[in-house]
Amino acid sequence: MASLHRLYKSRRNAASASFLLLALVLCLSLRTRHGGAFFFRSDAGARERGSCEAELRALDGHAARCSYLRSSSHPPCAPTGYIDYLTLFYCTRWSPWLGGAAIALWLLLLFYLLGDTASEYFCASLEGLSAALRLPPAVAGVTLLSLGNGAPDVLSSVVAFASDGGEAGDVGLSGALGGALFVSTVVAGVVAIVAARRGGAVIERRGFVRDVCFLLVALCYLLAVLVAGTVTVWAAACFLSLYAAYVLLVSTSHCCSIAADDTDSTSTSTKLSDDLAAPLLLPVAVSSNSKQPPNTFARGLLLAAFHAPLYVPRRLTIPDIAGHRWSRPCAIASALFSPLLLAAVTSPTRPTTVLLAGALTGTLLAIAAAATTDAAAPPHGRYARLPWLTGGFLMSILWSYLLARELVALLVSTGVIIGVPASVLGVTVLAWGNSLGDMVADVAMATQGGAAGAQTAVAGCYAGPAFNTVVGLGLSMALAAGARYPEPYKIPVDASTYVTVAFLVAGLAWALVALPARGMRLDATLGAGLVAVYLCFIAVRVADAVGVLSLDSLLPRR
Repeated sequence: MASLHRLYKSRRNAASASFLLLALVLCLSLRTRHGGAFFFRSDAGARERGSCEAELRALDGHAARCSYLRSSSHPPCAPTGYIDYLTLFYCTRWSPWLGGAAIALWLLLLFYLLGDTASEYFCASLEGLSAALRLPPAVAGVTLLSLGNGAPDVLSSVVAFASDGGEAGDVGLSGALGGALFVSTVVAGVVAIVAARRGGAVIERRGFVRDVCFLLVALCYLLAVLVAGTVTVWAAACFLSLYAAYVLLVSTSHCCSIAADDTDSTSTSTKLSDDLAAPLLLPVAVSSNSKQPPNTFARGLLLAAFHAPLYVPRRLTIPDIAGHRWSRPCAIASALFSPLLLAAVTSPTRPTTVLLAGALTGTLLAIAAAATTDAAAPPHGRYARLPWLTGGFLMSILWSYLLARELVALLVSTGVIIGVPASVLGVTVLAWGNSLGDMVADVAMATQGGAAGAQTAVAGCYAGPAFNTVVGLGLSMALAAGARYPEPYKIPVDASTYVTVAFLVAGLAWALVALPARGMRLDATLGAGLVAVYLCFIAVRVADAVGVLSLDSLLPRR
Protein backbone atom coordinates (compact mmCIF):
# COMPACT_ATOMS: atom_id res chain seq x y z
CA MET A 1 0.00 0.00 0.00
CA ALA A 2 2.87 2.37 0.66
CA SER A 3 4.06 2.16 -2.91
CA LEU A 4 0.52 2.70 -4.24
CA HIS A 5 0.06 5.68 -1.93
CA ARG A 6 3.31 7.15 -3.19
CA LEU A 7 2.27 6.57 -6.82
CA TYR A 8 -1.06 8.29 -6.21
CA LYS A 9 0.57 11.22 -4.46
CA SER A 10 3.24 11.81 -7.10
CA ARG A 11 0.71 11.65 -9.94
CA ARG A 12 -1.65 13.99 -8.09
CA ASN A 13 0.99 16.71 -7.87
CA ALA A 14 1.34 16.99 -11.63
CA ALA A 15 -1.81 19.10 -11.56
CA SER A 16 -0.15 21.72 -9.42
CA ALA A 17 2.37 22.74 -12.07
CA SER A 18 0.48 21.95 -15.28
CA PHE A 19 0.21 25.65 -16.08
CA LEU A 20 4.03 25.85 -16.13
CA LEU A 21 4.12 22.93 -18.59
CA LEU A 22 1.82 24.73 -21.00
CA ALA A 23 3.84 27.94 -20.83
CA LEU A 24 7.10 26.12 -21.51
CA VAL A 25 5.71 24.09 -24.40
CA LEU A 26 4.55 27.35 -25.96
CA CYS A 27 8.10 28.69 -25.82
CA LEU A 28 9.82 25.50 -26.99
CA SER A 29 7.47 24.92 -29.90
CA LEU A 30 8.19 28.20 -31.65
CA ARG A 31 11.58 27.30 -33.08
CA THR A 32 13.15 24.47 -35.03
CA ARG A 33 16.65 23.19 -35.36
CA HIS A 34 16.96 24.96 -38.70
CA GLY A 35 17.67 28.61 -38.86
CA GLY A 36 15.48 29.66 -35.95
CA ALA A 37 12.44 29.55 -38.21
CA PHE A 38 9.03 29.10 -36.71
CA PHE A 39 8.36 25.47 -35.92
CA PHE A 40 4.79 25.64 -37.21
CA ARG A 41 5.10 26.27 -40.92
CA SER A 42 2.67 26.51 -43.78
CA ASP A 43 0.69 23.62 -45.24
CA ALA A 44 2.71 23.73 -48.48
CA GLY A 45 5.38 21.53 -46.94
CA ALA A 46 2.79 18.89 -46.08
CA ARG A 47 1.45 18.81 -49.64
CA GLU A 48 4.96 18.56 -51.08
CA ARG A 49 5.86 15.81 -48.66
CA GLY A 50 2.78 13.86 -49.71
CA SER A 51 3.99 13.87 -53.32
CA CYS A 52 7.45 12.89 -52.14
CA GLU A 53 6.05 9.82 -50.37
CA ALA A 54 4.07 8.80 -53.47
CA GLU A 55 7.15 9.13 -55.69
CA LEU A 56 9.29 7.19 -53.23
CA ARG A 57 6.82 4.31 -53.03
CA ALA A 58 6.60 4.16 -56.83
CA LEU A 59 10.33 3.40 -57.09
CA ASP A 60 11.53 -0.21 -57.11
CA GLY A 61 14.45 -1.37 -55.02
CA HIS A 62 16.49 0.14 -52.20
CA ALA A 63 19.12 1.55 -54.55
CA ALA A 64 16.62 3.67 -56.50
CA ARG A 65 14.97 4.89 -53.33
CA CYS A 66 18.34 5.71 -51.79
CA SER A 67 19.30 7.81 -54.82
CA TYR A 68 15.95 9.60 -54.65
CA LEU A 69 16.33 10.39 -50.94
CA ARG A 70 19.88 11.70 -51.38
CA SER A 71 18.86 14.10 -54.14
CA SER A 72 18.01 17.63 -53.10
CA SER A 73 15.28 18.20 -55.70
CA HIS A 74 12.42 17.32 -53.35
CA PRO A 75 11.35 18.18 -49.79
CA PRO A 76 11.85 15.68 -46.95
CA CYS A 77 9.52 12.69 -47.12
CA ALA A 78 9.13 12.65 -43.32
CA PRO A 79 9.46 15.16 -40.47
CA THR A 80 13.05 16.09 -39.74
CA GLY A 81 14.52 14.38 -36.69
CA TYR A 82 18.06 14.03 -35.47
CA ILE A 83 18.29 10.81 -37.49
CA ASP A 84 17.28 10.47 -41.14
CA TYR A 85 15.49 7.14 -40.79
CA LEU A 86 14.51 6.75 -44.44
CA THR A 87 18.06 7.28 -45.68
CA LEU A 88 19.41 5.00 -42.96
CA PHE A 89 16.96 2.24 -43.92
CA TYR A 90 17.31 2.43 -47.69
CA CYS A 91 20.98 3.41 -48.05
CA THR A 92 22.61 0.88 -45.73
CA ARG A 93 23.42 -2.69 -46.61
CA TRP A 94 21.26 -4.14 -43.86
CA SER A 95 18.66 -6.73 -44.68
CA PRO A 96 15.06 -5.46 -44.42
CA TRP A 97 14.45 -7.72 -41.42
CA LEU A 98 17.49 -6.39 -39.58
CA GLY A 99 16.51 -2.81 -40.38
CA GLY A 100 12.97 -3.42 -39.19
CA ALA A 101 14.23 -4.97 -35.95
CA ALA A 102 16.51 -1.97 -35.35
CA ILE A 103 13.60 0.44 -35.90
CA ALA A 104 11.36 -1.54 -33.53
CA LEU A 105 14.08 -1.59 -30.86
CA TRP A 106 14.70 2.15 -31.21
CA LEU A 107 10.95 2.79 -31.01
CA LEU A 108 10.73 0.87 -27.72
CA LEU A 109 13.76 2.74 -26.41
CA LEU A 110 12.23 6.12 -27.23
CA PHE A 111 9.01 5.15 -25.46
CA TYR A 112 11.04 4.06 -22.43
CA LEU A 113 13.10 7.25 -22.34
CA LEU A 114 10.03 9.44 -22.73
CA GLY A 115 8.17 7.70 -19.91
CA ASP A 116 11.21 7.42 -17.66
CA THR A 117 12.03 11.12 -18.04
CA ALA A 118 8.48 12.02 -17.07
CA SER A 119 8.34 9.69 -14.07
CA GLU A 120 11.85 10.17 -12.67
CA TYR A 121 12.47 13.88 -13.29
CA PHE A 122 9.28 15.63 -14.39
CA CYS A 123 7.02 14.27 -11.62
CA ALA A 124 9.72 14.84 -8.98
CA SER A 125 10.01 18.49 -10.03
CA LEU A 126 6.22 18.87 -10.04
CA GLU A 127 6.07 17.41 -6.57
CA GLY A 128 8.62 19.87 -5.22
CA LEU A 129 7.06 22.83 -7.02
CA SER A 130 3.65 21.93 -5.61
CA ALA A 131 5.02 22.17 -2.08
CA ALA A 132 7.14 25.27 -2.80
CA LEU A 133 4.31 27.18 -4.48
CA ARG A 134 1.83 26.08 -1.78
CA LEU A 135 -1.03 25.50 -4.18
CA PRO A 136 -4.39 24.43 -2.72
CA PRO A 137 -4.97 20.67 -2.55
CA ALA A 138 -8.22 21.07 -4.52
CA VAL A 139 -6.27 22.42 -7.49
CA ALA A 140 -3.32 20.04 -7.02
CA GLY A 141 -5.59 17.00 -7.04
CA VAL A 142 -7.97 17.99 -9.84
CA THR A 143 -7.26 15.04 -12.12
CA LEU A 144 -5.47 12.63 -9.78
CA LEU A 145 -3.55 10.09 -11.88
CA SER A 146 -4.02 11.86 -15.21
CA LEU A 147 -1.57 14.76 -15.16
CA GLY A 148 1.38 12.66 -14.05
CA ASN A 149 1.22 10.82 -17.36
CA GLY A 150 -0.03 13.78 -19.40
CA ALA A 151 3.28 15.35 -20.38
CA PRO A 152 4.35 12.71 -22.97
CA ASP A 153 0.90 12.74 -24.59
CA VAL A 154 0.70 16.54 -24.77
CA LEU A 155 4.23 16.91 -26.12
CA SER A 156 3.71 14.16 -28.72
CA SER A 157 0.58 15.94 -29.95
CA VAL A 158 2.26 19.37 -30.03
CA VAL A 159 5.31 18.05 -31.89
CA ALA A 160 3.16 16.16 -34.41
CA PHE A 161 1.06 19.22 -35.25
CA ALA A 162 4.28 21.23 -35.48
CA SER A 163 5.72 19.05 -38.25
CA ASP A 164 4.08 20.75 -41.23
CA GLY A 165 0.70 19.04 -40.73
CA GLY A 166 0.06 16.21 -43.19
CA GLU A 167 1.13 12.74 -42.06
CA ALA A 168 2.67 14.01 -38.81
CA GLY A 169 -0.50 15.94 -37.99
CA ASP A 170 -2.43 12.70 -38.46
CA VAL A 171 -0.10 11.07 -35.93
CA GLY A 172 -0.84 13.74 -33.33
CA LEU A 173 -4.61 13.74 -33.83
CA SER A 174 -5.00 9.97 -34.05
CA GLY A 175 -2.53 9.41 -31.20
CA ALA A 176 -4.47 11.66 -28.81
CA LEU A 177 -7.86 10.22 -29.74
CA GLY A 178 -6.54 6.65 -29.87
CA GLY A 179 -4.98 7.03 -26.43
CA ALA A 180 -8.23 8.39 -25.02
CA LEU A 181 -10.14 5.46 -26.56
CA PHE A 182 -7.66 2.87 -25.25
CA VAL A 183 -7.66 4.23 -21.68
CA SER A 184 -11.44 4.75 -21.45
CA THR A 185 -12.24 1.29 -22.84
CA VAL A 186 -9.43 -1.24 -22.35
CA VAL A 187 -7.91 0.20 -19.17
CA ALA A 188 -11.30 1.02 -17.63
CA GLY A 189 -12.59 -2.41 -18.66
CA VAL A 190 -9.65 -4.25 -17.10
CA VAL A 191 -10.04 -2.18 -13.92
CA ALA A 192 -13.74 -3.14 -13.75
CA ILE A 193 -12.96 -6.85 -14.29
CA VAL A 194 -10.19 -6.82 -11.67
CA ALA A 195 -12.41 -5.02 -9.15
CA ALA A 196 -15.25 -7.49 -9.84
CA ARG A 197 -13.00 -10.44 -9.06
CA ARG A 198 -12.22 -8.85 -5.69
CA GLY A 199 -15.84 -8.44 -4.73
CA GLY A 200 -16.66 -5.30 -6.71
CA ALA A 201 -16.40 -1.68 -5.66
CA VAL A 202 -19.02 1.03 -5.61
CA ILE A 203 -18.00 4.19 -7.49
CA GLU A 204 -19.05 7.66 -6.42
CA ARG A 205 -21.80 8.69 -8.85
CA ARG A 206 -21.37 12.48 -8.95
CA GLY A 207 -17.68 12.51 -9.85
CA PHE A 208 -18.06 9.73 -12.44
CA VAL A 209 -20.95 11.41 -14.24
CA ARG A 210 -19.15 14.76 -14.14
CA ASP A 211 -15.92 13.39 -15.70
CA VAL A 212 -17.68 11.36 -18.41
CA CYS A 213 -20.05 14.19 -19.34
CA PHE A 214 -17.15 16.64 -19.56
CA LEU A 215 -15.30 14.33 -21.94
CA LEU A 216 -18.45 13.98 -24.05
CA VAL A 217 -18.85 17.77 -24.23
CA ALA A 218 -15.20 18.12 -25.25
CA LEU A 219 -15.65 15.50 -27.98
CA CYS A 220 -18.71 17.32 -29.31
CA TYR A 221 -16.71 20.54 -29.56
CA LEU A 222 -13.82 18.69 -31.24
CA LEU A 223 -16.22 17.02 -33.67
CA ALA A 224 -17.58 20.44 -34.67
CA VAL A 225 -14.01 21.61 -35.33
CA LEU A 226 -13.27 18.50 -37.41
CA VAL A 227 -16.41 18.97 -39.49
CA ALA A 228 -15.45 22.59 -40.14
CA GLY A 229 -12.02 21.39 -41.35
CA THR A 230 -10.19 24.46 -40.08
CA VAL A 231 -9.58 26.03 -36.69
CA THR A 232 -8.73 29.60 -35.70
CA VAL A 233 -6.76 30.78 -32.71
CA TRP A 234 -9.93 31.81 -30.91
CA ALA A 235 -11.70 28.52 -31.56
CA ALA A 236 -8.70 26.62 -30.19
CA ALA A 237 -8.52 28.97 -27.18
CA CYS A 238 -12.21 28.30 -26.46
CA PHE A 239 -11.48 24.58 -26.62
CA LEU A 240 -8.67 25.02 -24.08
CA SER A 241 -10.95 27.09 -21.85
CA LEU A 242 -13.16 24.01 -21.42
CA TYR A 243 -10.49 22.54 -19.18
CA ALA A 244 -10.32 25.73 -17.13
CA ALA A 245 -14.07 25.47 -16.63
CA TYR A 246 -13.63 21.83 -15.64
CA VAL A 247 -10.98 22.75 -13.05
CA LEU A 248 -13.30 25.44 -11.66
CA LEU A 249 -16.16 22.95 -11.47
CA VAL A 250 -14.05 20.35 -9.65
CA SER A 251 -12.64 22.94 -7.25
CA THR A 252 -16.11 24.28 -6.45
CA SER A 253 -17.45 20.78 -5.94
CA HIS A 254 -14.50 19.96 -3.70
CA CYS A 255 -15.00 23.06 -1.56
CA CYS A 256 -18.71 22.33 -1.20
CA SER A 257 -18.04 18.73 -0.17
CA ILE A 258 -15.41 19.84 2.37
CA ALA A 259 -17.88 22.32 3.85
CA ALA A 260 -20.50 19.59 4.10
CA ASP A 261 -18.03 17.22 5.73
CA ASP A 262 -17.04 19.91 8.25
CA THR A 263 -20.68 20.27 9.22
CA ASP A 264 -21.33 16.54 9.51
CA SER A 265 -18.07 15.13 10.84
CA THR A 266 -15.08 17.15 12.03
CA SER A 267 -12.97 14.08 12.65
CA THR A 268 -13.35 12.77 9.12
CA SER A 269 -12.33 16.05 7.56
CA THR A 270 -9.34 16.34 9.90
CA LYS A 271 -8.17 12.88 8.86
CA LEU A 272 -8.45 13.84 5.19
CA SER A 273 -6.50 17.04 5.71
CA ASP A 274 -3.72 15.15 7.46
CA ASP A 275 -3.56 12.72 4.54
CA LEU A 276 -3.27 15.52 2.00
CA ALA A 277 -0.51 17.16 4.02
CA ALA A 278 1.52 13.97 4.32
CA PRO A 279 4.95 13.71 2.67
CA LEU A 280 4.68 12.93 -1.01
CA LEU A 281 7.72 10.66 -1.27
CA LEU A 282 7.17 7.84 1.19
CA PRO A 283 9.84 5.24 1.90
CA VAL A 284 8.90 1.74 0.81
CA ALA A 285 9.75 -0.93 3.31
CA VAL A 286 11.23 -4.08 1.82
CA SER A 287 10.64 -7.28 3.70
CA SER A 288 13.77 -9.07 4.77
CA ASN A 289 12.11 -12.37 3.87
CA SER A 290 11.57 -11.42 0.23
CA LYS A 291 13.78 -13.26 -2.19
CA GLN A 292 16.06 -11.07 -4.23
CA PRO A 293 17.81 -12.29 -7.38
CA PRO A 294 21.54 -12.78 -6.95
CA ASN A 295 23.39 -9.62 -7.97
CA THR A 296 26.57 -10.99 -9.47
CA PHE A 297 29.40 -8.75 -10.58
CA ALA A 298 29.00 -9.71 -14.25
CA ARG A 299 25.26 -9.07 -14.17
CA GLY A 300 25.72 -5.70 -12.49
CA LEU A 301 28.41 -4.70 -14.95
CA LEU A 302 26.23 -5.64 -17.92
CA LEU A 303 23.26 -3.68 -16.60
CA ALA A 304 25.45 -0.67 -15.86
CA ALA A 305 26.94 -0.75 -19.36
CA PHE A 306 23.46 -0.81 -20.89
CA HIS A 307 21.93 1.79 -18.58
CA ALA A 308 24.76 4.34 -18.52
CA PRO A 309 24.25 5.77 -22.06
CA LEU A 310 20.55 6.23 -21.29
CA TYR A 311 20.99 7.64 -17.79
CA VAL A 312 24.16 9.76 -17.77
CA PRO A 313 23.20 12.40 -20.40
CA ARG A 314 19.96 13.20 -18.60
CA ARG A 315 21.58 13.04 -15.16
CA LEU A 316 24.22 15.59 -16.18
CA THR A 317 21.75 18.03 -17.79
CA ILE A 318 18.64 17.85 -15.56
CA PRO A 319 19.01 19.44 -12.08
CA ASP A 320 17.75 16.93 -9.53
CA ILE A 321 17.54 17.45 -5.76
CA ALA A 322 15.50 14.38 -4.86
CA GLY A 323 16.83 13.11 -1.54
CA HIS A 324 17.35 9.51 -2.63
CA ARG A 325 19.28 10.59 -5.74
CA TRP A 326 21.18 13.58 -4.36
CA SER A 327 24.74 13.96 -5.64
CA ARG A 328 26.62 17.23 -5.31
CA PRO A 329 28.98 16.53 -8.27
CA CYS A 330 26.00 15.70 -10.51
CA ALA A 331 24.19 18.83 -9.34
CA ILE A 332 27.18 21.02 -10.22
CA ALA A 333 27.55 19.24 -13.58
CA SER A 334 23.85 19.77 -14.38
CA ALA A 335 24.23 23.49 -13.62
CA LEU A 336 27.16 23.59 -16.05
CA PHE A 337 25.76 21.51 -18.92
CA SER A 338 22.06 22.38 -18.95
CA PRO A 339 22.62 25.90 -20.42
CA LEU A 340 24.86 24.33 -23.07
CA LEU A 341 22.17 21.84 -24.08
CA LEU A 342 19.52 24.55 -24.13
CA ALA A 343 21.75 26.76 -26.32
CA ALA A 344 22.56 23.92 -28.73
CA VAL A 345 18.89 23.00 -29.18
CA THR A 346 17.38 26.46 -29.52
CA SER A 347 19.93 28.14 -31.82
CA PRO A 348 21.82 25.58 -33.93
CA THR A 349 22.59 28.01 -36.77
CA ARG A 350 24.78 30.23 -34.60
CA PRO A 351 26.65 27.61 -32.61
CA THR A 352 29.77 29.59 -31.71
CA THR A 353 28.14 32.67 -30.23
CA VAL A 354 25.30 30.84 -28.52
CA LEU A 355 27.47 28.04 -27.17
CA LEU A 356 29.92 30.56 -25.73
CA ALA A 357 27.04 32.34 -24.01
CA GLY A 358 25.75 28.99 -22.75
CA ALA A 359 29.21 27.99 -21.51
CA LEU A 360 29.61 31.30 -19.66
CA THR A 361 26.16 30.98 -18.09
CA GLY A 362 26.80 27.37 -17.13
CA THR A 363 30.15 28.22 -15.55
CA LEU A 364 28.60 30.93 -13.40
CA LEU A 365 25.75 28.63 -12.36
CA ALA A 366 28.20 25.81 -11.56
CA ILE A 367 30.27 28.13 -9.36
CA ALA A 368 27.14 29.27 -7.56
CA ALA A 369 26.02 25.65 -7.13
CA ALA A 370 29.39 24.63 -5.71
CA ALA A 371 29.30 27.50 -3.23
CA THR A 372 25.74 26.96 -1.99
CA THR A 373 25.30 23.17 -1.85
CA ASP A 374 26.33 20.54 0.67
CA ALA A 375 27.63 17.08 -0.19
CA ALA A 376 25.64 15.46 2.62
CA ALA A 377 22.12 16.63 1.71
CA PRO A 378 20.23 18.56 -0.99
CA PRO A 379 19.31 22.23 -0.48
CA HIS A 380 16.80 22.96 2.27
CA GLY A 381 14.30 25.75 2.53
CA ARG A 382 11.68 26.98 0.11
CA TYR A 383 13.74 29.64 -1.65
CA ALA A 384 16.89 27.51 -1.80
CA ARG A 385 15.03 24.65 -3.50
CA LEU A 386 12.91 26.70 -5.90
CA PRO A 387 15.71 27.48 -8.46
CA TRP A 388 16.72 23.81 -8.58
CA LEU A 389 13.14 22.64 -8.95
CA THR A 390 12.46 25.16 -11.70
CA GLY A 391 15.62 24.15 -13.56
CA GLY A 392 14.77 20.45 -13.24
CA PHE A 393 11.26 21.12 -14.50
CA LEU A 394 12.45 23.10 -17.52
CA MET A 395 15.16 20.64 -18.53
CA SER A 396 12.92 17.60 -18.10
CA ILE A 397 10.42 19.24 -20.45
CA LEU A 398 13.22 19.99 -22.93
CA TRP A 399 14.29 16.33 -22.89
CA SER A 400 10.68 15.18 -23.27
CA TYR A 401 10.24 17.58 -26.18
CA LEU A 402 13.33 16.24 -27.97
CA LEU A 403 12.29 12.62 -27.41
CA ALA A 404 8.72 13.25 -28.52
CA ARG A 405 9.92 14.96 -31.69
CA GLU A 406 12.18 12.02 -32.52
CA LEU A 407 9.35 9.59 -31.77
CA VAL A 408 6.97 11.33 -34.18
CA ALA A 409 9.63 11.46 -36.90
CA LEU A 410 10.30 7.73 -36.45
CA LEU A 411 6.60 6.82 -36.60
CA VAL A 412 6.00 8.79 -39.80
CA SER A 413 9.15 7.30 -41.38
CA THR A 414 8.01 3.82 -40.37
CA GLY A 415 4.66 4.44 -42.04
CA VAL A 416 6.45 5.42 -45.26
CA ILE A 417 8.66 2.32 -45.14
CA ILE A 418 5.93 -0.26 -44.55
CA GLY A 419 3.25 1.56 -46.56
CA VAL A 420 0.88 2.08 -43.62
CA PRO A 421 -0.77 5.47 -43.08
CA ALA A 422 0.75 7.39 -40.21
CA SER A 423 -2.69 7.81 -38.65
CA VAL A 424 -2.90 4.02 -38.17
CA LEU A 425 0.43 4.01 -36.32
CA GLY A 426 -0.70 6.97 -34.26
CA VAL A 427 -3.97 5.37 -33.15
CA THR A 428 -2.24 2.09 -32.27
CA VAL A 429 1.51 2.26 -31.57
CA LEU A 430 1.67 5.85 -30.26
CA ALA A 431 -1.58 5.48 -28.29
CA TRP A 432 -0.51 2.18 -26.72
CA GLY A 433 2.97 3.41 -25.87
CA ASN A 434 1.74 6.59 -24.20
CA SER A 435 -1.03 4.73 -22.34
CA LEU A 436 1.02 1.94 -20.79
CA GLY A 437 1.79 4.06 -17.74
CA ASP A 438 -1.91 4.73 -17.16
CA MET A 439 -2.73 1.04 -17.50
CA VAL A 440 -0.05 -0.13 -15.05
CA ALA A 441 -0.89 2.54 -12.46
CA ASP A 442 -4.68 2.18 -12.69
CA VAL A 443 -4.72 -1.63 -12.64
CA ALA A 444 -2.25 -1.69 -9.72
CA MET A 445 -4.40 0.78 -7.80
CA ALA A 446 -7.56 -1.28 -8.45
CA THR A 447 -5.81 -4.53 -7.54
CA GLN A 448 -4.24 -3.54 -4.23
CA GLY A 449 -5.93 -0.31 -3.24
CA GLY A 450 -9.35 -1.68 -2.27
CA ALA A 451 -12.51 0.32 -2.88
CA ALA A 452 -10.69 3.65 -2.65
CA GLY A 453 -8.09 2.43 -5.14
CA ALA A 454 -10.78 1.36 -7.59
CA GLN A 455 -12.42 4.78 -7.26
CA THR A 456 -9.10 6.48 -8.01
CA ALA A 457 -8.38 4.18 -10.97
CA VAL A 458 -11.79 4.74 -12.59
CA ALA A 459 -11.45 8.51 -12.15
CA GLY A 460 -8.04 8.37 -13.85
CA CYS A 461 -9.50 6.40 -16.77
CA TYR A 462 -11.71 9.37 -17.70
CA ALA A 463 -10.00 12.45 -16.26
CA GLY A 464 -6.70 11.52 -17.96
CA PRO A 465 -8.18 11.24 -21.49
CA ALA A 466 -10.07 14.48 -20.86
CA PHE A 467 -6.83 16.31 -20.07
CA ASN A 468 -4.93 14.79 -22.99
CA THR A 469 -7.75 15.51 -25.44
CA VAL A 470 -8.60 19.04 -24.38
CA VAL A 471 -5.18 20.33 -23.36
CA GLY A 472 -3.09 18.24 -25.76
CA LEU A 473 -5.15 18.84 -28.90
CA GLY A 474 -6.30 22.32 -27.82
CA LEU A 475 -2.75 23.54 -27.23
CA SER A 476 -1.52 21.94 -30.46
CA MET A 477 -4.27 23.57 -32.53
CA ALA A 478 -3.81 26.92 -30.79
CA LEU A 479 -0.07 26.99 -31.51
CA ALA A 480 -0.53 25.80 -35.10
CA ALA A 481 -3.29 28.36 -35.77
CA GLY A 482 -1.29 31.10 -34.07
CA ALA A 483 1.68 30.48 -36.37
CA ARG A 484 -0.61 30.99 -39.40
CA TYR A 485 -2.60 33.92 -38.02
CA PRO A 486 -4.76 35.47 -39.45
CA GLU A 487 -5.22 32.40 -41.70
CA PRO A 488 -6.90 29.39 -40.03
CA TYR A 489 -5.12 26.09 -39.58
CA LYS A 490 -6.32 23.24 -41.78
CA ILE A 491 -6.80 20.12 -39.68
CA PRO A 492 -5.50 16.87 -41.23
CA VAL A 493 -8.67 14.80 -40.81
CA ASP A 494 -10.00 11.76 -42.66
CA ALA A 495 -12.82 9.26 -42.17
CA SER A 496 -10.79 7.18 -39.70
CA THR A 497 -10.73 10.14 -37.31
CA TYR A 498 -14.52 10.26 -37.24
CA VAL A 499 -14.58 6.50 -36.65
CA THR A 500 -12.26 6.90 -33.65
CA VAL A 501 -14.48 9.64 -32.20
CA ALA A 502 -17.58 7.50 -32.78
CA PHE A 503 -16.15 4.50 -30.91
CA LEU A 504 -14.90 6.79 -28.14
CA VAL A 505 -18.41 8.19 -27.71
CA ALA A 506 -19.82 4.65 -27.80
CA GLY A 507 -17.51 3.54 -25.00
CA LEU A 508 -18.41 6.55 -22.87
CA ALA A 509 -22.13 6.02 -23.50
CA TRP A 510 -21.87 2.36 -22.49
CA ALA A 511 -20.11 3.27 -19.24
CA LEU A 512 -22.58 6.09 -18.55
CA VAL A 513 -25.53 3.69 -18.96
CA ALA A 514 -24.18 0.40 -17.62
CA LEU A 515 -22.52 1.61 -14.42
CA PRO A 516 -25.51 3.54 -12.95
CA ALA A 517 -27.81 0.68 -13.97
CA ARG A 518 -25.76 -1.63 -11.71
CA GLY A 519 -25.84 0.70 -8.73
CA MET A 520 -22.39 2.18 -9.58
CA ARG A 521 -20.76 -1.19 -8.81
CA LEU A 522 -17.90 -2.35 -11.03
CA ASP A 523 -18.53 -5.77 -12.56
CA ALA A 524 -17.38 -8.01 -15.40
CA THR A 525 -20.30 -7.04 -17.65
CA LEU A 526 -19.21 -3.41 -17.68
CA GLY A 527 -15.58 -4.36 -18.29
CA ALA A 528 -16.35 -6.86 -21.05
CA GLY A 529 -18.53 -4.32 -22.85
CA LEU A 530 -15.80 -1.69 -22.77
CA VAL A 531 -13.16 -4.11 -24.06
CA ALA A 532 -15.58 -5.27 -26.78
CA VAL A 533 -15.97 -1.67 -27.98
CA TYR A 534 -12.21 -1.39 -28.47
CA LEU A 535 -11.95 -4.78 -30.19
CA CYS A 536 -14.66 -3.69 -32.64
CA PHE A 537 -12.71 -0.52 -33.30
CA ILE A 538 -9.53 -2.48 -34.01
CA ALA A 539 -11.46 -4.81 -36.31
CA VAL A 540 -12.78 -1.86 -38.32
CA ARG A 541 -9.32 -0.31 -38.63
CA VAL A 542 -7.77 -3.62 -39.70
CA ALA A 543 -10.52 -4.14 -42.29
CA ASP A 544 -9.81 -0.67 -43.65
CA ALA A 545 -6.05 -1.28 -43.72
CA VAL A 546 -6.33 -4.57 -45.69
CA GLY A 547 -8.89 -3.16 -48.12
CA VAL A 548 -11.97 -5.07 -46.96
CA LEU A 549 -13.63 -1.81 -45.91
CA SER A 550 -12.98 1.67 -47.27
CA LEU A 551 -13.60 4.32 -44.62
CA ASP A 552 -12.64 7.18 -46.95
CA SER A 553 -15.54 6.30 -49.24
CA LEU A 554 -17.90 7.08 -46.37
CA LEU A 555 -16.62 10.64 -46.08
CA PRO A 556 -18.26 13.09 -48.52
CA ARG A 557 -15.80 15.02 -50.64
CA ARG A 558 -15.59 18.76 -50.08
